[in-house]
This record gives sequence, C-alpha cells and structure tokens, in this order.
Amino acid sequence: MDAPRLALTFIGTATVLLRWGAVTVLTDPNFLHAGQFAHLGYGMVSRRRTEPALAVGDLPPLSGVVLSHLHGDHVDRVARRGLDATVPVLTTPHARRRLERRYGFEDVHGLGTWDDHVLVAGSEQVRVTAVPGRHARGPVRALLPPVMGSVLEFGAVGGPVRRRVYVSGDTLVVPELSELPVRYPELDLAVLHLGGTTLPPGSPRGLVVTMDGVAGTDLVELVRPAAAVPVHHDDYGVFRSPRSDFTGEMGRRGLGDVVRCVERGETAWF
Repeated sequence: MDAPRLALTFIGTATVLLRWGAVTVLTDPNFLHAGQFAHLGYGMVSRRRTEPALAVGDLPPLSGVVLSHLHGDHVDRVARRGLDATVPVLTTPHARRRLERRYGFEDVHGLGTWDDHVLVAGSEQVRVTAVPGRHARGPVRALLPPVMGSVLEFGAVGGPVRRRVYVSGDTLVVPELSELPVRYPELDLAVLHLGGTTLPPGSPRGLVVTMDGVAGTDLVELVRPAAAVPVHHDDYGVFRSPRSDFTGEMGRRGLGDVVRCVERGETAWF
C-alpha cells in the first residue's frame, strides 16, 4: 500500500499544520488577529498585519505542538487560552518551565539539542528531534529566548522514515547548523522562518534576529532540501525582508525550482 502524502497547511506567521495519516502536528501557534500586539520581551511589541487562516477552534485534533521558542509571535495569549492543555508540546527547556508553571500546559517536553520525542497516532508516528538554532549573535543572544529548530521524521510505527521535514525556527545561519546535513543528508522539505526580523521595532537599522532572503538561501544551500517553504515573512512590522527577497535570491542562484510558496489557508502536498 502506498504511504500517505505529507500535507502542509499554512495558517500564518510560522504556524503550519503538518499532517501524515492520523498524525497532525501544529508548529508555533500564533492566532492573534490583525491589529493585536505580540509581546517580544523587554517592553517590545509588534502589531500583527494579517489574519490567521484558521482560528484555534477550527483546528483538527492535534497529536502535538512543536514550539521553537517563547516569543509572542510564536505562542500568544489566544493560543494559550484556546489550545487543549493536555496536548503534548515539544519545545526548549526554557519554554517548558514557563508553559507548565505559568500557563498550565500539562504535557510539555523540553528538548535539548539532538534530543528527540516520538508522537504516535494510530499506526503512524513522527519523531521530533531538536536541532541547533540561534536567535542572535554575541552578547545580545542573552536577551532573547533560546530557540530550537526541529527535524520531524514521519512514517509508520516500527517502519522506515517516509518523509523528513526540517523546521528552522527563528535562527540565523550559524556554524552549529553545519551538523544538520551530516546527520540528515536527505530532507524532503524545509520550512524556513524568514522575514529579516529587526529589533527594536520601528528601528530602520536595528539588530537582525531572523534570516533574510540571502541568509535563507544560504541555509537552503547548506541543508539541500528537495523543497523549501518560506514562512514568517510579512505578518508583523518587525519583518523587514519580504518573501520576494528569498524567491529572488533563490532564482539568482539557480534554486528557483526548490521554492514552494504556500499562501495563508492553502494546503500543499509533499
């Protein structure tokens, strides 16, 4: 019998649904509405420009949530109130403490780099492995929450991996990422957090803490996925590098056929 296809539904910001058979994983749940403010720490906020394609109440039953880090544009007050507190959440040890103690989530797994956890639904499973990520360089790194990328390996329980997905998290292209293609030489899909996020909000020449189009293309060249879906690029005012920066740079380097642009509310199959 043929394996199921992997479905990716883009909800907005870095929020996607990944579905493989009975397994359904939600990433970085951001369900604020247009005009609402996301809290980024140290008094910094950014206003959302777009509507999420789905509301929390519209979500299908979830096998788990993968949260790259604890920022208000990745897990917000709407998501915290609306998500089932018993759904497994896979995240950083830093985020685990806050989600359990302050927000009442009951099944949170704090994964150190290269730690993994398996989610099972019916006869299918996904193994989620935390991989390197770094939100900023130098001393400023201490002012931002720790971040993880993740590799999700989908397949039948007890069977081989049938789809392998890399979700970058809010990382820059840093030396630690060179280990990724060594451990995972074959990636079916990369979901890339882009936007060239610049802090503080409103600063024309602030600190860039997520990949822009050039850096995103550098990462594609490093990890060599069969397909790359850009997300996290136009939902907030702190995003300064539009998706076109990435698609243009990918085209200039002869990688245009790797890009899969998925609009909010659309589902793509891999």
